[in-house]
Amino acid sequence: MAITYDYYRIFYAVAQYSSFTRAAEALGNNQPNITRCMNILEHELGCKLFIRSNRGITLTPEGKRLYEHVATAVEQIRLGEEELHREVGMQQGIVTIGASETALNLLLLERLSQFHDRYPGIRLRIFNYTTPQSIDALQKGLLDCAAITAPFTTTGTLRATKLMNFREILLGGTKFRHLADQLCRLKDLSRYSLICPGSDTSTYHFYQRFYLKYDCPFHVDMETATMDQVLPMVRHNLGIGFYSETLAAESIARKEVYQIHLVEPIPDRVISLIEDPSRPQRTAVRELINMITEH
Repeated sequence: MAITYDYYRIFYAVAQYSSFTRAAEALGNNQPNITRCMNILEHELGCKLFIRSNRGITLTPEGKRLYEHVATAVEQIRLGEEELHREVGMQQGIVTIGASETALNLLLLERLSQFHDRYPGIRLRIFNYTTPQSIDALQKGLLDCAAITAPFTTTGTLRATKLMNFREILLGGTKFRHLADQLCRLKDLSRYSLICPGSDTSTYHFYQRFYLKYDCPFHVDMETATMDQVLPMVRHNLGIGFYSETLAAESIARKEVYQIHLVEPIPDRVISLIEDPSRPQRTAVRELINMITEH
């Protein structure tokens, strides 16, 4: 017959307690059944594992050799079970998230704070990725989910859930204050340096389409690696740039930057949560996704 894990679990308990009776009590079993299982194990392995005496049970040399391997296996299984119970019980675990700066600041930080307060044992790993980088990382299984800004194209098994709309406005520093006092057209602003994230970002493609819609040339004079670099550069009068109205509000109130009003309406942008439902999701990942999308 095939020897199952239960036989080795019983063997481990007998070796630990040096007694069939005490092992039976610890396992919630009865002594005759424990003895029978160990007789079967010895028969199947073709050797004696125990020396039985009035002083209790001791291991034979063969039993000691087997015990070294069984003890390691049983302990590893026990540790695995405990770790799994803690993870399922949301006492520990890791969730890996990709996020653009805009998505992080407008929405994700608040939800992550709520999640952390509720489940302080879960570690959060946040990667500041552009939209294309987040999609690539999700497809490779490097992220559990990502909060990104449109436009984007999902392929394969990826699923997008819309989270919120947000509005961006055109900004200039104190050097461009005069532009804030008039209604401007895109074509009239072509002589001013435009600050924008690079061509590998969704923001670049969004404004490229926006300019083309109104037959205006789209030339980025100062390219940033991330969106959060746009506002400081505008503030230092290096050019004009588009930025979240909400995130720019404080700088506008301090008169560090000024809104440049356009004739052409800027379309709302969208933040979405991207996930790959084809991959098994741990309890912590499912709970965080639920918290992010529930509102």
